[in-house]
Amino acid sequence: MKKILMTGGSSGIGKAIKDILTCKDYQVFNIGRKEADITCDLRDTEALETKVKEWLKTHEVDVLINCAGIGLFDPHETLSIAKIKNLIDINLTAPIVLSSLCLRSLQKTQGHIINITSIEATRHAKYSALYTATKSGLRDFGHCLFEEVRKSGVKVTSINPDMTQTPFFDELHFKPSDDEATHLLPQTIAKSVWDVLQIQGVVTDLTIRPQKVGIAKR
Repeated sequence: MKKILMTGGSSGIGKAIKDILTCKDYQVFNIGRKEADITCDLRDTEALETKVKEWLKTHEVDVLINCAGIGLFDPHETLSIAKIKNLIDINLTAPIVLSSLCLRSLQKTQGHIINITSIEATRHAKYSALYTATKSGLRDFGHCLFEEVRKSGVKVTSINPDMTQTPFFDELHFKPSDDEATHLLPQTIAKSVWDVLQIQGVVTDLTIRPQKVGIAKR
């Protein structure tokens, strides 16, 4: 049975991904602070390194899915240093660290790294400078890493979802509109992950958008 190591599997897009891949006979191991197979705060790089290295002693990785992420959309001068560091640590540093830790195993299995980024990784929006920096950084990291590891058979994919109906927006001052044509569902992104894993070749970049634009303010 192929093994998947992932972050963000306790809610939203990540939970939908975990659910569909578990049904497809993958063995999924989630890293996180809750509902996790490997309990770890992704912001604690030393602990993350220790726990993943220990796990790798008895497991190989067929697929690494970096899905955990948080959002922050405010004027940049209002952001505290702590908030800036928190966002970078979760959205960018943790996926880069996990990719490094798992890469030797992924080369053995000729595996696949899937990074769930954001539509914001492909464009430039007001009040999104920090968030966009982390997500575009992750997307570009994935593109560069693929060029580095493709000879060894490792695939790297960036999936860039637009507005998706998840708890991601619970702490934000806006959310997707109730109009179903203006947002995606987590299951749609999860199905796309499954589809990407089945392709004979490599989808290096996939942007998924709803048909219409619609945002509701809180």
